[in-house]
Amino acid sequence: MTVAPIIALDIMGGDEGASVTVAAAALARMRYPETRFRLYGDEAVIEDALRKYPALKAESQIIHTDVRVLGTDKPSQVLRSARKSSIGLAVGAVKAGEAHAAVSAGNTGALMALAKIGLKTMPGIDRPALAALLPTMKSDVVMLDLGANAECDDENLSQFAVMGACFARIVLGIDTPSVAILNIGEEDLKGTDDHKDAAEALRSAKLDFTFAGFIEGDKIGRGEVDVIVSDGFSGNIALKSIEGTARLVVELLRRAFRANFWSILGFVMSKRVLSSLRAHLDPNAHNGAVFLGLNGVVVKSHGSANVEGFANAIGVAHDLVADGIQERIATDLARFQAQRHAPAAEQQAAE
Repeated sequence: MTVAPIIALDIMGGDEGASVTVAAAALARMRYPETRFRLYGDEAVIEDALRKYPALKAESQIIHTDVRVLGTDKPSQVLRSARKSSIGLAVGAVKAGEAHAAVSAGNTGALMALAKIGLKTMPGIDRPALAALLPTMKSDVVMLDLGANAECDDENLSQFAVMGACFARIVLGIDTPSVAILNIGEEDLKGTDDHKDAAEALRSAKLDFTFAGFIEGDKIGRGEVDVIVSDGFSGNIALKSIEGTARLVVELLRRAFRANFWSILGFVMSKRVLSSLRAHLDPNAHNGAVFLGLNGVVVKSHGSANVEGFANAIGVAHDLVADGIQERIATDLARFQAQRHAPAAEQQAAE
């Protein structure tokens, strides 16, 4: 970018509010010194939290609001007063061109509704998709959609693939990511007509990604592909199942290591390995889901994210802005659509 990225932060969002979000902004600014911030929330609370971070305060603007969206608030209730809330004002700053991206750990449904209504979808994008990184046996994998759209047709799935590949190139640093569609089987005949039609379109696409076909749910964690495309219904179930399984494994290990003296001794001997496993599965290390396909960058942090986790979400926003995610998606989508329509145009010309 030729100008310093400006990121709007919902300071009052998340389980801990300003105590985490302000500290995370200070950490993020150490990593990205050129970044400036617009901080939305209770001015007195923010000022108090900024006392520890004079460098951050010097590069930040505080916009006061005492309206806060709670995690228990329904999106339909939120929309009536949301534009005056910290989460609504942060998204509004992106719409108004006052910030390049917004980051919030607040109510997911409210953030999604505000972003979709306020920013609208990019030209050529029918629906936005929620994308995030998931840990695998190898490296991280990008998965989308994770809940923004319960039902998707072949056009939606194709657009998700294009957007997911752009996201992977920026966040994972992979020049030619591999893309697969989540399905009930790997065979070409499996799945709905929408799955098959999307696969056919992606298989013939000549873009900066490789289409790897279909992938089943048990292969998500293997890390065999870089991007997994799904409708929001299946994607959200898969995500929650993975998170629940991870918690189950951790709890079973905890119980096993407390069973008797020998198991406790085994825990002591394997503590370093277990610490490495915990770090690999730590959601804070993969924090920062993104609503792709909107006219602006909006990043959703886990509500329970710690300072490191929220700083990572800010980092995702920074990288997407700095590497021009909007322009990349627009360019690749235009190429994809031109390739899809080229055969029909050539056939009409021949007739």
